[in-house]
Amino acid sequence: MVSSSTGTIASVASSLTSVSLLSANALRLGATIYNDGSDNLYVAFGATASATSFVVKIAAGGYYEVPFGYIGAISGIWDVATGSARICELS
Repeated sequence: MVSSSTGTIASVASSLTSVSLLSANALRLGATIYNDGSDNLYVAFGATASATSFVVKIAAGGYYEVPFGYIGAISGIWDVATGSARICELS
């Protein structure tokens, strides 16, 4: 069983252009993303997210757990720029 003793919390303001939610991190054991905005957040594994190129769409008030073992960059973009992504990276 893999255990984490550190959770690093961050907040990323919503944007109509793709923004970095998490940088690549070889020490990442997991991460959570909560969309506190009033519109959809599109999340992509990689440097650029769009409304047509994404891994998961997180609705307003929605929550997502990044799959175990993914250590690459994570990006996001919103339908409307309101709110933030509340992120916790576990290492």
